[in-house]
Amino acid sequence: MDAFSDLIRGVRAHGSLFGSSTLSPPWALHFVDGAPLTLCTVLTGAGWIVPEHGPPEPLRARETIVVRGPATFTFVDEVGTPAEPIGCGEFCATPEQGGTRHRLGWSEPAGQGGGATTLIVGAYPVRGEISRRLLDALPVVLRAAEGGTADAVLDHLAAEVAVDTPGQQVVLDRLLDWMLVCTLREWFDRPGGEPPAWWAAQRDPVAGAALRLLHAEPAAPWTVASLADRTGVSRSTLAKRFADLVGEPPLAYLTRWRMTLAADLLIERRTATVADIARAVGYADPFGFSAAFKRVRGTNPSEFRRTATGSNA
Repeated sequence: MDAFSDLIRGVRAHGSLFGSSTLSPPWALHFVDGAPLTLCTVLTGAGWIVPEHGPPEPLRARETIVVRGPATFTFVDEVGTPAEPIGCGEFCATPEQGGTRHRLGWSEPAGQGGGATTLIVGAYPVRGEISRRLLDALPVVLRAAEGGTADAVLDHLAAEVAVDTPGQQVVLDRLLDWMLVCTLREWFDRPGGEPPAWWAAQRDPVAGAALRLLHAEPAAPWTVASLADRTGVSRSTLAKRFADLVGEPPLAYLTRWRMTLAADLLIERRTATVADIARAVGYADPFGFSAAFKRVRGTNPSEFRRTATGSNA
């Protein structure tokens, strides 16, 4: 398991908010839900993405932009359009409501051929501390690489949107997953970019191998010596290469990763004890786990659970 796969595994379209709209100018769609990630693609025509915080971004035919929430954004025909914004919130079905697939009802008026823009929107509910580490590495708006892999996925997406067949929601969800992963990978690899340290380190034969081991077996009783042995290098080589590329020693990274896993488990497994969670992430001693959790997260596991779940238990 590589670091990116681990971080994105909780980012899944499942009955995702999905819209296909044909718009004729002037228009202004205000996406008020503030989804953690929203993927916007224009099949034909053009428009502008106007984030709540940040400059407007043009979106032309066969281009894709990913907007990071929770701030809202607007899709308009032109910056400063006179169109009254139409709120896409409850009217469009929110992720909290199950994100029912919808088709918005705007269509091209007769006699205005050539002026329509076809917009596809997929909003992703992103939950948990694991996925949050991925979100923290992203800007408010990122653009898919021109002519990249996501462009090929668009052909399949456009074909599926054009029909209404059994199982379509599942197909659309998986296509959105595919398109999002391709977009993020190519954005991290863009020339002149500044990807997070863990992304670049994955390509290194030493640090990358160590990262894969830590993510595949986070509860294992790792030491620098055992990790070096599994990666086939000396302890000093592993320690230096990992710290240089990842930005912290391997066991410090492991502790932070274990606490991220533990944070999600504390929420997901509400009946599990702190000792149960401790064992699940590699701690035989719940007191040692609680001390590490508080050092990394700033609060103890029980308090974190109460705050995150709104429980008085």
